[in-house]
Amino acid sequence: MKGSESLAFSRNRYYRGKMLTSADFDAEQRYMNNKRQFVNRMVTGAGIVCGLNVVSLDDLSFMVESGVALDDTGREIVMDSSVVKKLSALSGFETLESGRASLCIRYQENETQPVYAVDGQDGDREFEYNRIEDGYELFLIDADKAEEAFEAETEFYTGGILFENQDYQVRLRLPRDICAGHYVKLEVEVVKMSDAKTTFRYEAVLQTPALTAAGGEQELSVSLEGGQEKESRIVKEYWMLAQTEVCEDTGIMVKAGSVRVWIDGGQCPANAGFSYKLNIVEMAPELLAAREISRVNLELRSFGQGTGAIRLADITLVRTESAYLIEQVDESVRRYIPTAADGWKRKEYAGYFCKQYPFTDNRALSADGTAKKENGEGLIPETLLIASGTVEIPIGDHAKKGDICYSDEIMHGLGAGNIYVTVGYESLEEDGLTGNTARTTVYGDPHLFGSAGQRVAAESAVKVLNDKGSFVVGIKLKANIDMILLTYRWVAIRCDRERSAEEIGGDALQGIGVVTPTVILGAGERYFFAVEYLNMKPCSVTYALTDHDSGEISADGIYTAPSKEGVYEIRIYCTDRPAIHTYAYAIVKKKAVQEIQAADTAADTGEGLL
Repeated sequence: MKGSESLAFSRNRYYRGKMLTSADFDAEQRYMNNKRQFVNRMVTGAGIVCGLNVVSLDDLSFMVESGVALDDTGREIVMDSSVVKKLSALSGFETLESGRASLCIRYQENETQPVYAVDGQDGDREFEYNRIEDGYELFLIDADKAEEAFEAETEFYTGGILFENQDYQVRLRLPRDICAGHYVKLEVEVVKMSDAKTTFRYEAVLQTPALTAAGGEQELSVSLEGGQEKESRIVKEYWMLAQTEVCEDTGIMVKAGSVRVWIDGGQCPANAGFSYKLNIVEMAPELLAAREISRVNLELRSFGQGTGAIRLADITLVRTESAYLIEQVDESVRRYIPTAADGWKRKEYAGYFCKQYPFTDNRALSADGTAKKENGEGLIPETLLIASGTVEIPIGDHAKKGDICYSDEIMHGLGAGNIYVTVGYESLEEDGLTGNTARTTVYGDPHLFGSAGQRVAAESAVKVLNDKGSFVVGIKLKANIDMILLTYRWVAIRCDRERSAEEIGGDALQGIGVVTPTVILGAGERYFFAVEYLNMKPCSVTYALTDHDSGEISADGIYTAPSKEGVYEIRIYCTDRPAIHTYAYAIVKKKAVQEIQAADTAADTGEGLL
């Protein structure tokens, strides 16, 4: 079925005494096939329905897994079992001209079951084939010649060419109609047009009267560099907010004098003054997309046709003296058909990803800091702002009035920065009404509440180590006591918060910190050092060990402790701005991690304490 030649659907009209010939039965088959294929083409589209994955087995052969596809005429291509093929055995291999080939599949009919022809029209042919079997053919074609599936052009996009010379082309693309009050994506793309090995950079300011940037400006600064390989494409996305009022005739233009182009490090003249029309409309995005797609009439949809081929993968080849070798299989060129039968599963899988936080209400959090459910909606917590725990301070036998004792260094878990920490004396008291023993905490002077239980008179102070994300508690006894250690409950509160560029100003101090700067690990244990940013956007960071034989650190910040005990330092810095850096520390002990965790658990519950 090619183009519109099958659109005049015709079927048999039966009447009494009608003589049927093979032509009539052929017409009956064509009618049913063309109807089904027409629905496939118009409703489902062309692409891979399932399977047909390409797996490289060795340098010369590959496997295509079983699957189903629909071509651009609506014909079903079914591979009922996986097949293994040698590259050199495929059609098209001998005519390849480049080192990158597209592996394609197309529909093919096979005549089967030869039978004796009683009344053959051809005197030299005594046999006819009794069946036509649906089949397929795998073949190769140069990737740059592989014909893309036809897509009818719509008027959804506006934009055009911002800059062009013999080596590079800069294009702008955005929707012609923009939904009022919604964010809209602008795409700026640099395409390499030639084989020349040059460097390229483009900068310009776009004026957008009906769109606003993040800071409220009605201008957008764009900046991007070009690739080195011919036909390489580099795309940058910019998001802007459309005004809430409907406007049928507005635009976006290049600010005069703002265009700057550098080629091989030298600035060159560039055109300016481009203007593109767009409209702000009162319509939901889903409705707008449906309207634009439905505008394409049947003649346009049926006008262009491809080769009937479905691209399964692009294969990069290495030429040797005697053959081509498979270097890489790239399946990113595959085009899938989203079927209704798998819609619920597709929605479930896609629900694990979100470009931005969909909820900002962080009031309903579980005790462990995870998000609760309210009214059927999930809540996403921001950075933890409060933490608490217990600390035990040993004071020795027969402590006397005036003695000063200190705790070990405690990690509060809120990261580096401005953290407020307070402590309260914790003890067990008997409830006068029920007679049960209950745990109480008194912040300040315990003796203001009487002398119940094991209360002791002591002054307390906290020293917060801002850069390390930890603190030390000190106490001074106000009387002689017989206890061996004292238990305090601590509460830490983060005082600073991440602020926008408008709030902090351009000259605010920028920096990075480690969420948990100091950790205790067992030999060979792994730990990820997560980074937080102060007055700056997240960026790429580099992890490095400051000493030899101090373990291993991966590029993404996963540290593996060495077998030797000690304290090891990890330097973390912004890849593009090494001056912005911080440090993390790993305390390595040979005892098993389970023992460390058990000790921590015992400390939290009070088990094993005197």
